[in-house]
Amino acid sequence: MSFLTGFNAVLWGKVMVALLLFSGIYLSLKTGFIQVHKFRFMLKNTILGVFGKQKNNSLEGVTPFQAMATALGGTIGTGSITGIITAITLGGAGTVFWMWASAFFGMATKYSEIVLAQHYREKNRDGKITGGPMFYIEKGTGKRWLAVLFSIFAVFASFGIGNMVQANAITDAVSRIAGVSPWITGALLCAFSGFVILGGVGFIVKVNEKLVPAMAFFYIACTVIILFINSREIPAALSLIFNEAFSLRAITGGAVQLGFSRGIFSNEAGLGSAPMAHGTVDVSNPCNQGLWGIFEVFFATMVICTLTALCVITSHLGGADIFSQNPGKIGVGIATVLFALSSILGWGYYGEVCVCYIFKSSKAVVDCYRLIFVAFVFVGAISRLDAVWTTAEIMNAFMAIPNIIALVMLGSTVKRLTQKYFKK
Repeated sequence: MSFLTGFNAVLWGKVMVALLLFSGIYLSLKTGFIQVHKFRFMLKNTILGVFGKQKNNSLEGVTPFQAMATALGGTIGTGSITGIITAITLGGAGTVFWMWASAFFGMATKYSEIVLAQHYREKNRDGKITGGPMFYIEKGTGKRWLAVLFSIFAVFASFGIGNMVQANAITDAVSRIAGVSPWITGALLCAFSGFVILGGVGFIVKVNEKLVPAMAFFYIACTVIILFINSREIPAALSLIFNEAFSLRAITGGAVQLGFSRGIFSNEAGLGSAPMAHGTVDVSNPCNQGLWGIFEVFFATMVICTLTALCVITSHLGGADIFSQNPGKIGVGIATVLFALSSILGWGYYGEVCVCYIFKSSKAVVDCYRLIFVAFVFVGAISRLDAVWTTAEIMNAFMAIPNIIALVMLGSTVKRLTQKYFKK
């Protein structure tokens, strides 16, 4: 455990944060800072298009909204609550500013990931569209071995950060709220996860299409109520964020690194997870789907994580500490359950895509993966997971490295596709 913790600290230290930041800046330059000058265009052609007259439907199969919901489901986990609280406790309010900075560049990174996943997508032996980093790593860089490594690391990560850790968070939350035994919660969670995951990727996206908007609305409603109660403290909280961001404490106390790493974990830009959902959408142009990546990062970090941060900081400044009171505890507990459940389903999807890539869509292997994944939900629910959490973070870093290499190598391809798209 001591070795794993030390290795993880080095891996997710300054070097990994610098690599992800560099790729974000590089891709922002390549796309002409698309997250700024096309932000209104992005909103109009993504989330606003779903509810307006403009229906952004796929040609067949998974819709753009379903892919976004699945990717958000895998992204917005328990770290969007406990991770933010921990970051502020350790690094101060200034960490929030650097989390925003990470998200700003992360929008260009995730846009590029999805554009490439769409550009290099293909049909599997069943005739269904599939895509993801493994395909643009293999086809774009010519290094299949690197694509296979990415897929292996992603499968291992799916059992850790996307399965056992989330299941454990659910049983812990239910135990604190209702005093239910982890064995009972684990059995029910295992049954529900099995029902959805054994139904295949098509059923997973249909469930996430309903689950993710519901959980997001619930959490936003809870945090807005808290902020309304603490509204007097909001200006002071924002002032504290900006003042502490450039303080000596932020530089020497690790707030900059904490903020960037928390931003990366909150939206997963650069890890290569979300493109596996978006690569299955059959749209007319890769950039159409890439716009959803910008929205994802904006929503996961700039909305969900910011609301959490403001609730924490305003309570520290003298506002009502709703989180420590019964209604707040129940609300946070329910949100934790929903966030963790959506992560389990999202990562079940990612793992299956990777298994299909490695084993050429072998039905027997895919069925075996699904059964093992569901079984590990129960194991995670009743176990202590210190080593699992640390190992899962290491696997996430190992996923990111080949993905970043491919993104930098294929930055010119993203630039060409983007220029061609907006020229039309």
